[in-house]
Amino acid sequence: MRSYALLLVMAALLPVVLARPFVGVLLWCWISFMNPHRIAWGLATQIPWALIVFAATLLGCMLAREPRQWRPNMVTLLLVGLLACITVTSFMALAPAEAVWAKWDRTFKIVLGLLLTAALLTERRRIHALIWVIVISVGYYGVRGGIFTALTGGGHRVWGPEQTMINDNNHLAVALLVTLPLMNYLRLQSPYRLVRIGLLVAMGPTLLATLGSHSRGALIGLGAMAAMLWLRSRHKLISGAVIAACLAGGIALMPANWAERMSTISNYQEDASALSRLEIWGVALRLATERPLLGGGFMAPYTQSVVDAVAPGVMARAVHSIWFEVLGEHGFPAFVLWCGLSLAGLCYSIALMRRSRDRPDLAWAGDLGRMAQVAMAAYLAGGSFLSLSYWDVYWTLLVALGAALAVLRGEVRSRQADPAAEGWRRRTATALPGLGTAEAARP
Repeated sequence: MRSYALLLVMAALLPVVLARPFVGVLLWCWISFMNPHRIAWGLATQIPWALIVFAATLLGCMLAREPRQWRPNMVTLLLVGLLACITVTSFMALAPAEAVWAKWDRTFKIVLGLLLTAALLTERRRIHALIWVIVISVGYYGVRGGIFTALTGGGHRVWGPEQTMINDNNHLAVALLVTLPLMNYLRLQSPYRLVRIGLLVAMGPTLLATLGSHSRGALIGLGAMAAMLWLRSRHKLISGAVIAACLAGGIALMPANWAERMSTISNYQEDASALSRLEIWGVALRLATERPLLGGGFMAPYTQSVVDAVAPGVMARAVHSIWFEVLGEHGFPAFVLWCGLSLAGLCYSIALMRRSRDRPDLAWAGDLGRMAQVAMAAYLAGGSFLSLSYWDVYWTLLVALGAALAVLRGEVRSRQADPAAEGWRRRTATALPGLGTAEAARP
């Protein structure tokens, strides 16, 4: 049944993509983030949907003559630079070529799709729609996982869809943490009470699913997310009490074995899993110091012969750290570019908040900047303990921030070019601060 439903949806939407290519971007993101074909059966699971949608989107761009102009920003330039670096390191990689180029191919497709996404993010509504796709795609597993956790009393782990980047319980947990503040952004911006209530309700099971993953890294990410959410809230006393109550309520629902597992964070010296992670981090650092410009290439820390060459006796495995994974696989130049992506996203989020300050009509930009910082804190903190370095959802959020700043600048310029409209806006903003924005509809 799911397979037929997916086939019908794709058959209905693909013709639309040819006329409106941005619909193709949203559809491509949905396929890439949610992987609906992985939770279906039958013919739909075997079709390369992402490739078909991407090709249809390119054709739609030619037919609709979009984008009419493309202005690169720091995020897109850094993505291109990073792609160039990892291409060079892949030619010089130490791991078997099949594994190296398979991972390069996946990363190349992600970057290519992101460049097309960035070129078509030309309006506020498009940015808003893209955030909705992220929330729906990942939030589905949060709501489903939260219900599962509640029904089982938290005794079983929550996992993501098979053969995806968020299949692992640790990866899914961080993905849900990144999605939570984006849910809140949509709640803040929605003018419809029913939608705001629905998003608020969805945040509960999503938080519970994060705990139900039994991921220790996610607990650290949850702490970072909660701290940043409190810092970026306007009413710190109320928000602090709400955040504390939600965390306490979620933790109280978890069983004793969950608490025992989380307690090993403080005494990692006695935990074999934690010690093995420290060992593989050392391997990644050794690869970077011995080959500072190239690293070991994709899959180097996963290859036993490569690990034996730099650290005999250490077992090859996943690096379990976004930082050490990039550093060990690609060396210092690529690592700097990779870090630069998050730094650029941070700068864009700060600019969004600063330029929209005391401007109720631009509240969407300030809310997006604040919630994006919360999402980034969750990813960077939780990702320090898992291998999710080339995650398309996070990079898409950074691309959206760059596009949002360009759109915001355009809105400000257009209003400054019309002094009468700007004067009217300022007078009404003083008299009725919520007029014309979602501000008036906020609880």
